[in-house]
Amino acid sequence: MASEGPAPDKETNAATTGHPGARVFVALRIAPEIAGELTQMVRVPERFAVRRIAPADIHLTLVPPWKETSIPAAIEKLRGAADRAVPFSLAFERLSYGPQPRRPRLLWAECSADEALTTLRDALLAAFGQRDERPFRPHVTVARIRGNGAALARKQPIERALAFSQRIETVELMQSPPAGEVGYRVLASLPLGASAMSTRVRAG
Repeated sequence: MASEGPAPDKETNAATTGHPGARVFVALRIAPEIAGELTQMVRVPERFAVRRIAPADIHLTLVPPWKETSIPAAIEKLRGAADRAVPFSLAFERLSYGPQPRRPRLLWAECSADEALTTLRDALLAAFGQRDERPFRPHVTVARIRGNGAALARKQPIERALAFSQRIETVELMQSPPAGEVGYRVLASLPLGASAMSTRVRAG
């Protein structure tokens, strides 16, 4: 199943969406139809404490959360990296437990770490001054396991091949909900490859 992904949000006024010390991160939003189908695949016995992620909150994190004191500055950093990137297709490969299959904390959909995705992530980490020495395992979290993950993995093994793909044309700066609240907030949604497109238009 192919999807063009969610319609890009317009940039939001940082003065009304962020505040000093806002917890933010950079991610790719997952198309509603794909997110909805993934959540419907979560079928576990009721006695296990598993919380499905709301489809609207399903995303693929590229830069992990940090405390940001200037949302406008963060948006400009994001713009610099996004302008030099190119749109690409995100392939979903399998639904499985993670990060440790035998003692999982998550149920996630693993994605292909192709060159375009890896290059974008590296550029974003550099733009925000972050490093991650761990192997890149692109995934979207579909559910969080709050109870005995090892028992759940033994009782109901999950390893399901997926054949979804989504066209990625934007990257998002998102804000985590304050304590006691739910739902992520999109602070800015910027197009990939804007500088390359501008160059082609001028050349034409």
